[in-house]
Amino acid sequence: MTTFDAGILRDVRGRHEVAIRTGRHPDSNVVVWAVVLDDAVFVRSARGAKGRWYRDLVGGDMATLEAGPSRLAVRGTPVDDPGTVERVSGEYRRKYGSSPYLQSVLRPEVVATTLRLDPR
Repeated sequence: MTTFDAGILRDVRGRHEVAIRTGRHPDSNVVVWAVVLDDAVFVRSARGAKGRWYRDLVGGDMATLEAGPSRLAVRGTPVDDPGTVERVSGEYRRKYGSSPYLQSVLRPEVVATTLRLDPR
């Protein structure tokens, strides 16, 4: 696994929202919440497995992560390790705990869409 550089990690940590633009849909991006855990970036589809960008990434499509001024080509890797998934949920709680929408990313059908983004 290749890791992100410190600037990208800082931009993701410091932003409430980032965007993902898939190769299959290059003319539009989707705003998502992202967290950093152990120098890795994780995202979830608030629409569950129905989310277009999520389906694109799980299907092997490449994407661009847009975090403020940072742009980086990424691929998504599903996370199925229960310990990692729970730690990612904890980071969502920490980062977005004051949001009334926090529970939307903690629903079981959304937790099941946890992806680690890896630079390509």
